[in-house]
Amino acid sequence: MRPRSVRARAALAAASVTAVALACVGWWVHRDVHQEGMRIAEEKAETQLRSLADQLDQGVVPLSKGADAPYEVVATGRRAALSYGGGMEEFRPGSRHVLPSPTDALHSGVLATRPLRIPVRRDSTGDRLGMAGHTYLVMFTDVGAGRLGRAKAAALGLTTGAHIRVYVVVLPRTADTLTEVTNPLLLRAGLLTLVLTAAIVYVAVLLVLRPVEAIRRLTASVTPNDPRERVTVPATGHEITALATTLNTTLQRLDDAAARQRRFVADAAHELRSPLTTLLASLEVALAYPERTDWPAAATTAARQTRRLQALAEDLLLLARLDTRAPVAAPETVDLTALASRLTEQYPLDGRPLTLACDSDAPAYVRGDPDAYERLLRNLLDNAARHAAHRIQVTLRNQDDRVVLTVHDDGPGVPPEDAERIFERFVRLDDARSRDQGGTGLGLAIARDLAHRHGGTLTLTPRTLGACFELRLPRAPAKA
Repeated sequence: MRPRSVRARAALAAASVTAVALACVGWWVHRDVHQEGMRIAEEKAETQLRSLADQLDQGVVPLSKGADAPYEVVATGRRAALSYGGGMEEFRPGSRHVLPSPTDALHSGVLATRPLRIPVRRDSTGDRLGMAGHTYLVMFTDVGAGRLGRAKAAALGLTTGAHIRVYVVVLPRTADTLTEVTNPLLLRAGLLTLVLTAAIVYVAVLLVLRPVEAIRRLTASVTPNDPRERVTVPATGHEITALATTLNTTLQRLDDAAARQRRFVADAAHELRSPLTTLLASLEVALAYPERTDWPAAATTAARQTRRLQALAEDLLLLARLDTRAPVAAPETVDLTALASRLTEQYPLDGRPLTLACDSDAPAYVRGDPDAYERLLRNLLDNAARHAAHRIQVTLRNQDDRVVLTVHDDGPGVPPEDAERIFERFVRLDDARSRDQGGTGLGLAIARDLAHRHGGTLTLTPRTLGACFELRLPRAPAKA
């Protein structure tokens, strides 16, 4: 089953929310309309009740003609109703009243309301209003039999102390009629609103997502080898603008990464070509003139170039591993002071007039890979030894939550404008220097990557004489 689009899901969600809201509004309107209908019915019943009571007060027994609502007039001590109409005649109240006769009298002019059940009468001639067996709100008031006059009361079989009660049944016909008219209108209006809401949301989301679709089409055409395409940033200032800006930034980073990769491959090929060319040339000359070849010297040259190839290959493999950004496996607590002291004592000077010194005020513990720390320090020492005139100074100190190591040589130093470029791969500041003397150009890049991998930093700090590299690493607690 194909998943719904964002437009369809948004329209469905909007329609669902609208349906719930319309249901609540419809129920509220239905309730209010029904209540208003009942209020109108009660007002009509009250008007009719007062009219009937006024007639009794004037000594007139009301007639059933023109009654809007069912009514019945009953009296104490009398079995049959005095008067009835509006539908009550179908229950034959002339033989026996339908509603109960008064047991206690109300004060004159007082109207009361209570629910009463209309009984089912077997002798009923019909029930066109469907009242039998149902409970309705009934309004009633009492009138003294003396209001009819002694003679009329006696003719009706009433004593002068009898009470006459007038009942008017409040039928919900008005409320039912109003709701029957209103409900279809509410249903049609609700369905129309539902459809319009879904359509409007669908079109609105379609318009809003149009830039997203353009972004999707463009990103689908981007390849890792050619991420130069850019997304048009809409000038709306909303989230789509932020998305397009972020995507362009990502594409730029991909483009930069691809450019760095191409440059890295080109530089690596260039670096490999130099020792290979030297090695191949020396071997071809030796093979072309074997009798005049100094074979020990040729072997020495070949071994030296092979070692350079091996070192370059190892550096390239290490950089490839560092580029994966994998966490340090099984980190250990390392005493950087002890490691630096050992490396400075064992560093091969090959007869050069250099002095290596290591100063530290206390053990400096860090967490990480011991081999990686040794490689980092060795690269810094190799770089310093390559440029130092007479002395290399290694200093360690504990500074708050950091371990700070500096390697300072008394060489020619580094121009301020090259303070960051020197950490790039295959960078040699002395262009006139041969590759045999200048190294692979990867040592400082590897050292900085190793520092970053261990949560530290490696920077070149300004000095009036020589170059000073400062390594900062998170300090670790001492070994237990």
